[in-house]
Amino acid sequence: MALMLRCSMSFIGLVDTTKAQNPNYDEFPAQAHFSGPHKPACAAPLRAARATALPPGHEMAVSASAAATERLHGITGHDGGGGGGGGRVPVYVMLPLDTVSAAGVLARGRALNASLMALRGAGVEGVMVDVWWGLVEKDGPRRYNWDAYAELVQMVGRNGLKLQMVMSFHQCGGNVGDSCSIPLPPWVLEEISKDQDIVYTDKSGRRNPEYISLGCDTIPVLRGRTPIQVYSDYMRSFRDRFSDYLGNIIVEIQVGMGPCGELRYPSYPESNGTWRFPGIGEFQCYDKYMRASLRAAAVATGREEWGNSGPHDAGHYRQFPEETGFFRRDGTWNTDYGRFFLQWYSDALLAHGDRVLAAADSVFRGTGAKLSAKVAGIHWHYKTRSHAAELTAGYYNTRFHDGYIPIARLLARYGVILNFTCMEMRDEEQPAEAGCSPQCLVGQVRAAAAAAWAELAGENALERYDERAYGQVVETGRAESGLGLSAFTFLRMNKNLFEGENWRKFVAFVRSMNDGRKNVALPRCDSSHSDLYVGFVKGGDRKSSREMAETL
Repeated sequence: MALMLRCSMSFIGLVDTTKAQNPNYDEFPAQAHFSGPHKPACAAPLRAARATALPPGHEMAVSASAAATERLHGITGHDGGGGGGGGRVPVYVMLPLDTVSAAGVLARGRALNASLMALRGAGVEGVMVDVWWGLVEKDGPRRYNWDAYAELVQMVGRNGLKLQMVMSFHQCGGNVGDSCSIPLPPWVLEEISKDQDIVYTDKSGRRNPEYISLGCDTIPVLRGRTPIQVYSDYMRSFRDRFSDYLGNIIVEIQVGMGPCGELRYPSYPESNGTWRFPGIGEFQCYDKYMRASLRAAAVATGREEWGNSGPHDAGHYRQFPEETGFFRRDGTWNTDYGRFFLQWYSDALLAHGDRVLAAADSVFRGTGAKLSAKVAGIHWHYKTRSHAAELTAGYYNTRFHDGYIPIARLLARYGVILNFTCMEMRDEEQPAEAGCSPQCLVGQVRAAAAAAWAELAGENALERYDERAYGQVVETGRAESGLGLSAFTFLRMNKNLFEGENWRKFVAFVRSMNDGRKNVALPRCDSSHSDLYVGFVKGGDRKSSREMAETL
């Protein structure tokens, strides 16, 4: 049976960026090389790390201009095949956050199956799902319930799709796009109530229960086990339960390493209005375990006084860089103390990533499934010298220091895919006062991945269905515009995706990614934007896009 999806027009308004340039943001010389009609003016990097030899088929052009040595964040293009494999970039779609319900059952099974059939007919490679720690191990330590996920794996396989499964060791709720609440396992919350320093803490003493603090990675704070041991046991149980599917249906395991599953600190929590875009966020290093680590690092440096606390002048969550002593143009961030603190803070995050990835590698090595890790696309205040929002998240990325090459090298060491967000964004769409540059940021991360020989994949940061966003993803994913993407995961499957015009544009986008071409028109029978024909259903009910949307 075929599915006819009735289309209707939808529009997405873009940000008005006609405001005057903020004088606190530096102008970038247009020295970077980008494909496509929209080329942001990014500066040229000349750090020694950028000169790292690239694998065969990859070349990075680096400007030799001495005047560019101060400006580090414009990315020059390099030729050669990326992970995209001859230009094709397989597309995955994120399933709803509550695909498995709080009761531990597969939610809306019939609608989900129909949706998977539609995705398959559209040419989608597979789907991504969060495997929530808070659901699987909620009944007690080492008491795992994988039944709902086993049902999902079988359903996905029957529909001829692949699976990316996320080891989600964080809570759901309190961040951008969170549509449901899934806390950490109750027995973990009980341990947190006994020792609140188990979770990240800001300078005001505010505790964040999204994720266990990396400061206690190697301390047995979870009923005799360390957090790393708990994560390892969880992944090992998953591997044993799904061993028959790893490498064929389950092709990728994304390893969660922080809030939202990203390798970062929870520096910009939206819950209770704590943070609002484009605030700089706050450092999360005030639990007793992190403070002990800071003191030890300061003593080892010979400056014991630097270990008493984090920066006193770093401002508050919602402030702008120039409103603080630490992040302003010539602020504390660029002093000996600032460099010491930022290096310690980012090194601690990298060490956490190393520990978690080592555990994941030992569990999944030889299963045939690839590992991936998600890095946040923190693009606001990118045009400032300090890159404040990136710094509070743990990415030591400033005008004078590259924060992404160390991350890419860490992932490459374990053969882990670097999954980066904000692939759909254009600089011109962002509010001028926020100093955003998502395109330059993506370019920098792409160059870091190439230099480290790391595979690169992407996601969109926000839910969008317009052709401008799709076009930006296609442009970024093409190998001829730099290191190509090995895959792209679309956020997210919901009723909006299946609404007529949204669905038509999505199908065209998937075809563009599959064919490796910038624009792929739908067949003539679809050009009227009325009935979209998707010949994929072998049996079952015939649903309109409205009926499909209403069941999700």
